[in-house]
Amino acid sequence: MSVAGSRPVLLYCHSSMEQLAKNTIADLAAKSTGTQRTYRKVELRCGVDGIRWDNFGDGWPNIFIDNVQECAGKDVLFIASFHSKEVVFEQMSVIYAFPRYLAHSFTLILPYFPTGTMERVDTEGQIATAKTLANMLSGIPLTARGPAQIVLYDVHALQERFYFSNQVIPRLVSAVPLLLKRIAQLADHDKVTIAFPDPGARKRFYSFFPNTPLIMCSKVRKGDERVVNIMEGDAKDRHVIIVDDLVMTGGTLMECAKAVKREGACSISAYVTHAVFPRMSWKRFTAAAENGHAHASPDTPAAKNGSTPAVAAAENGGGPILLKHFWVTDSLPTVGEFIDQKPFELLSLSSSITETLLSYDLQT
Repeated sequence: MSVAGSRPVLLYCHSSMEQLAKNTIADLAAKSTGTQRTYRKVELRCGVDGIRWDNFGDGWPNIFIDNVQECAGKDVLFIASFHSKEVVFEQMSVIYAFPRYLAHSFTLILPYFPTGTMERVDTEGQIATAKTLANMLSGIPLTARGPAQIVLYDVHALQERFYFSNQVIPRLVSAVPLLLKRIAQLADHDKVTIAFPDPGARKRFYSFFPNTPLIMCSKVRKGDERVVNIMEGDAKDRHVIIVDDLVMTGGTLMECAKAVKREGACSISAYVTHAVFPRMSWKRFTAAAENGHAHASPDTPAAKNGSTPAVAAAENGGGPILLKHFWVTDSLPTVGEFIDQKPFELLSLSSSITETLLSYDLQT
């Protein structure tokens, strides 16, 4: 059974996350229909019925929440995206505002925590910007129900939950169950082996694969190069799926693919929750699919000198590393730039967000 007679929950979003918000509403309707439980109704507030994101002439945000009086006494959800530093301030302004407009409770869904990889100081003078952003989010005002909740997906290091103050409640969620469901649909699911490109990925995700063979890789730097070797596990005649929390230029992932290929993997795929891909570095993977060659990173000397993808890859020690699948989520809106190109395939967070909300927030 879907909706009980209690007050509705309001779902707002940043303009860049409108599609994810709409997909979440559709999934909520589908999964809450025909069940014995009763759930609270979620109403989407986006577009003309939501938040108007505009700028003044000097470039600073000019933001307006339509019918903001609706928030009073209601539980409010907001799907944010900090995919670019240029959009953080405008969203923080709205995030701080909802509790002050008398929202009964406030839940921020921030799929990608962008400063998560800068979580420690190894040398005096470094700035742990993960702590800085956590401090900013910890400033969300209290609501009538208490602290705001912040839902984060596959944060880079679990200890980052302790960077937040007691004024907010971080909820760490993983999108890896989406991959598990997709693996179960593969024709060769019984031949799958999971590979981790470094010890950090293994520590973070190995518990999701208790009955699956694992490969542990190790990354060492030789000058400007990254060299990845297999420390343990067997890739021979296996469909190896490389799993990590995020990908930047894809250099480490590609080196891991080369390592398992050398050890006899029959096919290679990859999964990351956060496909960051600065400077369109996703092209190295689409070029491999289209041309049978690994594309050089935009940071390599060959690529900077204007070499073709095949030549640049060869000069960078590359080869025809073709990924069978490259699964990513829509934790960043920029996946729309490449998700329709092979080998990429979208595993939308909408179903995971739905399950998270139905498991607690929307129960009556």
